[in-house]
Amino acid sequence: MSRAFAYALRPVVINAAKPKDKPYALTDGGGLYLEVLPTGTKVWRYKFHFEGRRDKITIGRYPTVSLKDARQIHAELMDKVLKGENPKAGRQGRPGSRGGVPDQLTFETYARKWVEETLFYRSAAYRAQQLRWLESHVFPAIGGRPLAAVAPREVLDVLEPLRTTAVTAEGVRSLIQRIYNYAIRNLVADSNPALMVRGAISVPKRTHHKHLLEAEVGRLWRQIPRQGAHFTTLVAAQMLFYTMVRKSELIRSHWAEFDLTTGIWDIPAERMKMRKRHRVYLPRQAVALLQALQPMTGHQDYVFPTIYTSSGRIAPMGEASLNHFFKRIDFGVQGFAPHGVRGTAATLLREHGFRSEVVELLLSHAPRGQVEAAYNHAELGQERRDALQFLADHLDRLAQRPD
Repeated sequence: MSRAFAYALRPVVINAAKPKDKPYALTDGGGLYLEVLPTGTKVWRYKFHFEGRRDKITIGRYPTVSLKDARQIHAELMDKVLKGENPKAGRQGRPGSRGGVPDQLTFETYARKWVEETLFYRSAAYRAQQLRWLESHVFPAIGGRPLAAVAPREVLDVLEPLRTTAVTAEGVRSLIQRIYNYAIRNLVADSNPALMVRGAISVPKRTHHKHLLEAEVGRLWRQIPRQGAHFTTLVAAQMLFYTMVRKSELIRSHWAEFDLTTGIWDIPAERMKMRKRHRVYLPRQAVALLQALQPMTGHQDYVFPTIYTSSGRIAPMGEASLNHFFKRIDFGVQGFAPHGVRGTAATLLREHGFRSEVVELLLSHAPRGQVEAAYNHAELGQERRDALQFLADHLDRLAQRPD
């Protein structure tokens, strides 16, 4: 077979190639290239056109598949394409290739392997969410399919029922894409069907959570205690303002984390978004609320347990409880949600002269650089305590102001 190109790579160039933050290609010619992965692994791949679409096939790892062997295999595959044959059809296993991957390796089997091997460092709650998405939306449709046989059309069929919840649909698609990225890096798949349907479902542009003006805060603060909700929900809503923590960090809090004598709440690192222990200096109003709540829930672990549970099961308040609570409060503002509390509180403190460093620490944001990290190591405890006490007192003052 004659060819109208010249191979370009040399062993010295291949051996000298170092890994980078992202995969990159060393082109040899005729669609043959060597992909250098961030792990240092070097993989031969062949990119081709067949029946009007672009595709690629993995040949094997270098140096198990040498430069000479890769070119020989490439020539055979390219010859098939020129004859109108699909080079993926009937492939035989070669040293270092994925030809020996068993057909019975299903998507579900590999997805569960991916969770175990790549998400071990994430929180138990995050791993549970990923598995829940897989078990609810993905496995019923393609879980039993051979991993390497899943087509883009099948991924799109997984997403179609989720079209009305576009953010979830994109999350599921991204999850499938990450699984296939891992499979490709480990040479058990050649292409990523989820990548090919990216953008098929339009996700609304993300907007910042609404912040309230002082008059609006006052009206909201007056209305919270007047709502016909369970006492734990009322306390949780007010504690969001008093502590400036994230909703998930609050509703999963444990009584053992609180010292009501000193007014300190220490949130362990595994429950924080930044995976760093966070201390909250509770204002007097927050301590009083918790002392009132303790006779009701202090006999068990969670400060804010759910009231909707089966017999004997202990669980924290659901994620949606506070969302529904804020949604039904009529204080003249539409669309205000728990996520907007942190921004509202931070704005109030900045407008009343508290330093940005103090506010950032209250929000448990990571410092941007080494200088900031060294500065923030002191924690500015007294300034943070003063800020949260001012915030609690100011909320009371705002509630007393006439509209």
